[in-house]
Amino acid sequence: MNHEFSIDGLFDFLNAGVSAFHSTAAAAAILEENGYQNCPESAAWQLAPGGKYYTTRNGSAIMAWRMPKGPLTGWHAAASHSDSPTWRVKKLDCAEDKVFAKAETEGYGGMIMPSWLDRPLSVAGRLLVETESGIESRLVHPDRAVACIPNLCIHFNRDLNNGMKYNPQVDLQPIFGAAGGSLRAVLAREAGVKPEEIVDADIVLCTREKAERLGLNGEYFMSGRIDDLECAYTTLWGFLQGRGEEEGRGDVWVMFDNEEVGSSSRQGACGTLFADVLARIEESLGVTKEQSIRARTNTLLLSADNGHATHPNHPEKSDPANPIVMGGGILLKTNASQKYTTSGFTGAAFSAICKKAGVPVQTFANRADVPGGSTLGNLLGHQILMPMVDIGLGQLAMHSAMETASCADAEYMAKAVAAYYNTPIFQPKDGEWKLGL
Repeated sequence: MNHEFSIDGLFDFLNAGVSAFHSTAAAAAILEENGYQNCPESAAWQLAPGGKYYTTRNGSAIMAWRMPKGPLTGWHAAASHSDSPTWRVKKLDCAEDKVFAKAETEGYGGMIMPSWLDRPLSVAGRLLVETESGIESRLVHPDRAVACIPNLCIHFNRDLNNGMKYNPQVDLQPIFGAAGGSLRAVLAREAGVKPEEIVDADIVLCTREKAERLGLNGEYFMSGRIDDLECAYTTLWGFLQGRGEEEGRGDVWVMFDNEEVGSSSRQGACGTLFADVLARIEESLGVTKEQSIRARTNTLLLSADNGHATHPNHPEKSDPANPIVMGGGILLKTNASQKYTTSGFTGAAFSAICKKAGVPVQTFANRADVPGGSTLGNLLGHQILMPMVDIGLGQLAMHSAMETASCADAEYMAKAVAAYYNTPIFQPKDGEWKLGL
């Protein structure tokens, strides 16, 4: 990866990540370009000191790491997620209709429903194809508009602009063309297989618009899937700049799936991917239980997921004491109920790293009367006992089909994470950290 962070590189990643499977494939391609070797979970791993590796789970989650060159001293890790709110196609075969080809969908995650109306849509995901030896996964994404979700005209719903309660089974079902069209056939051609060879599929709707700069000076950008592919790419870029293996650290980067629906899957943060990989790394290093506990103490894990900036038209929705400005720097996310994992201790450590890197930091907190949701760190901490900090970047229109964020903030995150992966962290005793600044 280029040693200079590029917004164009982020845009390429956003454009490629049309499904969680495509996000993972895009990340894997970047890792391989940088010399990382694929280690399938089902294979025996031969891990060498200083080696660079990655593994995937379900084709929609990915974890990369660098092996320490000496005795294990600690871990540096960053976690993000590959999925975004969308619409999952229930089955490929279109429903019987005299006028339209229709394939029913089901909502995935808490999306802003009307943002999906009246725009050209494609589909993306994977087909499970029958082969001579079993089943094979094929990624598909027709590079053209194949569907839309048409709105009801104002003449048929005079109260449309006075507030609309959307029924996803009625109001948000897409059309794929005229009656007789076959989504199965289109995707089969895309994958180079026969329609009857498709056993099953994981297919979602995706927007057609490409990531694009916005603003009088190009200071912002719009794209689908900014939450959380912006954090995924910027933390990956920062990870690739790290050299912790020279000091005995295990540097780790992970992108989970299914965060938008609770993370409770095998490939989500509640699954065992992170724990399983760490266990295999430690076993290959001959690490004892005591050494493992000590190393996980000399650790800081970044849980990276975006937060909502203060809305220009609705500032009252945000915490008045902590307004979030797009372009104002990385969000340090705090929550009294520990929905975010940031403590005074971990927040101070990451803030110190950002200060050294010349990166501004903003405190993100919800209004006291507006409960926030959990993200990756809170759930990952149920099985991985490491000090964690929740961070993110401010954006607008979170969970819309098209979102808005700041170009400067993306650069800040990449710079800060690179500095983090090159900062030794040691905890000589509880309540004291030494940062190699």
